[in-house]
Amino acid sequence: MQPNTNNSIRDTQTMTNQALQFNGGIAALVIAFAYIVGIVLFTTVLKTDSPLNPIEEIVFLAEKETIMTITMLFIYVLAGFALVVLVQALYEKLKSHSLSMMQTTAVFGFFWACIVIAAGMIFITGMDTVINLYDKDPTQAVVVWAAVGIVFNGLGGGTEIVGGLWTLLISCTALKAGVFPKALNYLGLVVGVAGIVTIIPAFEELTMIFGLGQIPWFIGLGVIFLNTKQSAISTND
Repeated sequence: MQPNTNNSIRDTQTMTNQALQFNGGIAALVIAFAYIVGIVLFTTVLKTDSPLNPIEEIVFLAEKETIMTITMLFIYVLAGFALVVLVQALYEKLKSHSLSMMQTTAVFGFFWACIVIAAGMIFITGMDTVINLYDKDPTQAVVVWAAVGIVFNGLGGGTEIVGGLWTLLISCTALKAGVFPKALNYLGLVVGVAGIVTIIPAFEELTMIFGLGQIPWFIGLGVIFLNTKQSAISTND
């Protein structure tokens, strides 16, 4: 009776892990897709012909409030929730190789997910507040919008130190353990360093490199996790 019980527990754990790997793969692809959607929208319908002064920016936001809200919900809030799932999947994937490192890495990953979601919600609520305030007091609206911008950029709109550190730690652990393809791990190292140095004002423009570099990195993780799930199903069959 005891062996059957142990086998049942192992089977349940295996199925749970496989489900987590599958969900992690989907989550990674969702994040990559969110990045792509954000880049497309901010270079098309949300792009301006020239830099805007604060008043012009608020007027522009009022005209594009609906599409801007949907965009921020998608690239910050949805991506943040997907990141929580991916952090869990990566922890389970790599913890056997370095438990202490992955515990630390998971903390940074969950923290990054929280601030990504918070940044998106702050932008959305701040934008709505400023648009409503603009009709009553344009000057005060500009002041409030400046404050919103400072908080938003501090959380992740302008600096990517937390996300960069998480990416770097994941890539270092995976490279040392030989878990993922070396090319993907080296890409993660470069992207991670780029994100970390955005905390330095002179390197803020590396935020774009961080974002663009994470697209193939997340896609790579997604493909690997989904292939792992498929391989496990084939083996069981």
